[in-house]
Parts: sequence; C-alpha cells; structure tokens
Amino acid sequence: MSIEIEIVSGDEGRPRARELLDRVWPPAEMDKLSWGQVKWASADLRVMIETDDGTLACHAGIFFRTVTWNGQKVHIGGIGGVATRADHRRRGYASLALEAAVHTMRDHDAAQFALLFCEPHNFEFYRSRGWHPFTGAVYAEQPGGKIRFEAMAPLVLDLKRRAPTLGTLDMCGLPW
Repeated sequence: MSIEIEIVSGDEGRPRARELLDRVWPPAEMDKLSWGQVKWASADLRVMIETDDGTLACHAGIFFRTVTWNGQKVHIGGIGGVATRADHRRRGYASLALEAAVHTMRDHDAAQFALLFCEPHNFEFYRSRGWHPFTGAVYAEQPGGKIRFEAMAPLVLDLKRRAPTLGTLDMCGLPW
C-alpha cells in the first residue's frame, strides 16, 4: 500500500479534515473530553496523509502566530488536530504527519520554536520525538475572554532557537 503526503492550505483542507476529526472524535462524545468545549483556532496549513484508495488516514494542522513569552513577542509554529483513523493506526502515519509538519515549520522563516497541546496518553509519543513539557503558565483566548489554558498539557520543540520550558506564554488568540 502506498500513501501520499500533501500539505494544503488550512481553508482548502478544512472539509476533509473535519470529516476525519469528526470520525476520530464524534461530536456526540466531545462533552466527555476535558477539551471538548474548547474553541480552537483554524489551521494555517494542513498535513494530509492519504492512502492509495483515496482514504484520508491522518491529519495534522500547522499554525503560525506571534505570541508573547514573558512579555516578549516571539513568532512560533504550532501543531494541532493530530488525528489518525482508528482503522489506520499503528502504521506510522501520525509520525509521518508530525515529521512533515515540523519540517514545514523549520522552513518557515520566522517560527522560532513549536508548541502543541496533548493528552497524557500521548506524552510518550511526542517526547520520544524531541518535544519537551512547557511547565509554565499558558494563556489563550476563548469566547468569554482570556483564560489560563489547562485543558491539555503544552509541549514545545526547538526550531530555530531553544524552546522555553518555563515562564508565561500568551497565545494572543485561540489555542490550537
């Protein structure tokens, strides 16, 4: 079986990504998740992994934004919405999507480090790929205003500079 890895604009890939994300996290079950009520940012780019029969097997969103870390503006990259269809798991698709997303962020002129949020059962997956816990405070926008974002754990990755692991990070927008 062959696969195709494509990076598309966030808007272009949104309908297909939404189908996959709804399949992985059915809307009727979202209330059961610690992050089920979070309002998320829309991806700037999307990594789409498709099988040779045209099935979208895996997705990862890529984000670029200027945030503040300890009051200093810094441009970062982000990854969110990493999802693989249940019937296509354990084949390395998420690793490939993550690798393609990180490569894309490294090629982006301004992204200094990367940030993602994950659930505890995925810590080892990301940590084994070089991501580190950010143990400081993260703030993000939600419909009711700015909140301390604690729905999922933040992890960071070095890109052009060493990623901070402490301090205060303000997303200056919705989380991803």
